[in-house]
Amino acid sequence: MVRFLLAFFCVAFVVNDCIGQVVVGADNERAYMTRLQSKRIALVVNQTSRKGDQHVVDALWEEGLDIGAIFAPEHGFRGDTDAGERVADASLNKIPVYSLYGSSKKPSAEQLEGIDLVVFDIQDVGVRFYTYISTMTYVMEACAELDIPVMVFDRPNPFTDVVDGPTLDPDFSSFVGLHEVPVIYGMTIGEYALMVKGEGWIKDASSLDLRIVPLQNYQRDKAYSFPVKPSPNLPNMHSIAWYPSLCFFEGTVVSVGRGTDFPFQAYGHPALSYGSFSFTPKPNGGSSRPKLNGQTCRGKDFRSLDPPKGLDLSHLYKAYHDLDGDFFLSNNFVDLLYGSDDLRIYLKQGKTVDEISAMWQEDLDVFKSIRAKYLLY
Repeated sequence: MVRFLLAFFCVAFVVNDCIGQVVVGADNERAYMTRLQSKRIALVVNQTSRKGDQHVVDALWEEGLDIGAIFAPEHGFRGDTDAGERVADASLNKIPVYSLYGSSKKPSAEQLEGIDLVVFDIQDVGVRFYTYISTMTYVMEACAELDIPVMVFDRPNPFTDVVDGPTLDPDFSSFVGLHEVPVIYGMTIGEYALMVKGEGWIKDASSLDLRIVPLQNYQRDKAYSFPVKPSPNLPNMHSIAWYPSLCFFEGTVVSVGRGTDFPFQAYGHPALSYGSFSFTPKPNGGSSRPKLNGQTCRGKDFRSLDPPKGLDLSHLYKAYHDLDGDFFLSNNFVDLLYGSDDLRIYLKQGKTVDEISAMWQEDLDVFKSIRAKYLLY
């Protein structure tokens, strides 16, 4: 198969001791290999899809499996495309690679023609507005409509023991938030798939043949470090830990460090001044058109700070009041990230961070009762 994949998908993170103990779904071969044999399969994968020291495409090809199609999410098959940038279809050794972040976000009947089973194996980060769970949802729905089984190779998320943040108002459903879940929902990718089916969040949910290849030796309250960065602007576990709290800045005039070596580990704006720290966003491999490109931004550096366990709005709150002017982008993208227009309304009303977070609690209790039905670990 495409052996160059192994060189491309190099280990990008320092992996802690826990990863040597946890067996991810792709490595739990006894739980799925027999079912995949004699099937024409499609793979939903990207650069995080690893089986041992190989990419899962290489590994399954070497096992003699018949791979009829590959589907890739936002950031593309190699995970090097900018956030929000459309990804074109391609091919890999005559296997079609269909983009699920281009002309369509849902596999078509034509693309799935002749496919007997679809395998989803992508490392998620456990945050509602990270789009891989939306891709998985659309794949599940397409397969339910066409009576094609789906198998999810489970992988840990960094927040599987945390549930926090506002729950999505369905009136604000979008690709950065499809379901009525909080920002941090505390589930593995496999558990989330079970919830999507079980709660009927896709058409023909009851008819979908869904199987989860489980993790082994996994404890949800133990730290887990990713062997490969999940997207261009989450380069390390520290950026991932800050991501839920800092991503709301994406809906504002403030930069979160895209166009630097430390995205989602800082924020800044030319009109802010908190001390000597500053950065200047410039086009790079993770962001070809960064916000505030070429402008000196003063703000806050999080690289040496311990991240919060849950969601922390205090930094957004401070920047909102310190800038004291047009703060949110005119497209109200922050509403899609937050899951409603409450954040803008509450800040305008002068509510404190504690008052805002108190508004989440009743909905969190409702969600936790739903979540509990689908936990595997």
